Amino acid sequence: MSEPTVRFGELPATADAVVIGGGIIGCATAFFAARAGLRVVVLERRAALGTLTTPASTGAFRLQFDNAEEIAVVREGVELFDAFPERTGLSGWDLGLRHGGYLFCSLTDATLDRSRRLVARQRKWGLADVELLSGEEARARWPWLSPDVRGARYRAGDGWLDVKLLTVGYATAASHADRIPDAVPGGGATFVTRAGVTGIVRDGERVTGVRTSRGHVAAETVIVAAGPFTAHVAAMAGVEVVIRPTRRQKLVIPELPAVPPDAPMTIEEETAAHWRPSMRGCLALFTDPDARAGEPHDPVPIEHDWAFGLLDPRSEHALSRVAPFWRGAWAGGAPAVHWFLQAGQYEYTPDRRPYLGPIGPDGLYLNGGYSGHGIMAGAGGSRLVVDLVTGRADREANPFRPDRSFDDREHDIL
Repeated sequence: MSEPTVRFGELPATADAVVIGGGIIGCATAFFAARAGLRVVVLERRAALGTLTTPASTGAFRLQFDNAEEIAVVREGVELFDAFPERTGLSGWDLGLRHGGYLFCSLTDATLDRSRRLVARQRKWGLADVELLSGEEARARWPWLSPDVRGARYRAGDGWLDVKLLTVGYATAASHADRIPDAVPGGGATFVTRAGVTGIVRDGERVTGVRTSRGHVAAETVIVAAGPFTAHVAAMAGVEVVIRPTRRQKLVIPELPAVPPDAPMTIEEETAAHWRPSMRGCLALFTDPDARAGEPHDPVPIEHDWAFGLLDPRSEHALSRVAPFWRGAWAGGAPAVHWFLQAGQYEYTPDRRPYLGPIGPDGLYLNGGYSGHGIMAGAGGSRLVVDLVTGRADREANPFRPDRSFDDREHDIL
């Protein structure tokens, strides 16, 4: 039997469900819809899947959240990652999965107190394997940490994977639903690229299909999984959605011998500056307080000076604040390493939790607004959306329903 591949094709006349967006969320949606026995068409306006915001991520996942609902939805995804070949029917499929851990480091008493309170809540929610470490205990495990680190929280089961392999894995499994062990018969997905959506067709209070640059497809279910473009696409159906696309840049250093290859994802609690090993170097980011929400972009513009905020030891976001070996990446007022940037956009909702479920006319669903957590939460979120489509999930019990009221809670650092 030949190796399975993604099924690309022409736009069919009809489908059980149309998924708008071919990034990692759209491909995850296709997998769960095909598993549920639905004939799915995925529309992607670019020439390939997962090429806009998806590759700008670090591919990381964690259960260290500040609310029980997101812990549950991410846990579901991690369980899928751990058994991906068995759950998808793709024998031997390697996600590049690594449980390298997440280490949140506190440099002040205020953030250390916040960590203590958060870990106490996480343990009440069943996350018993989160460790709260003193500065001395943290440095005993990771001697490269700064003496300024006053304490840390750590979970060894968190980690990262290769987002390209996960995206293509979802799409391949969706294309061959008959291989999925627990699939309802009859399902499967076709992926149509270079198919820009130009309209969502309605008949009164029900969606009936989608118009694209390649023609029309009739369907009674339309799932919008368009990342930072989700609000724009929903508006085609007359639905207003609050999503604030915000640029997030990623620093890629292909080779830096000083980076410990066995280091965890390391985060400074004050600034959210963080990095993890990758290749023979690392990936690094920080939450830029000057980044303003705006319109979605394709492509997302890059600002090269942004990297200096991570590498310059004088910066308030410097990676060397937590790990002094980073000072060696800066010399003579400039980076002393080969580096480049990738840029994507977070799709922030008012409470930074995703929109999952029906909205507006019958048959229209949202699967977006993950606010930077799409890689880790996309599996559980997509499964929930498909269960809402098929009637297996209770709409009223859904904590992520798009028409929810928003609270004023403190947001997570990442």
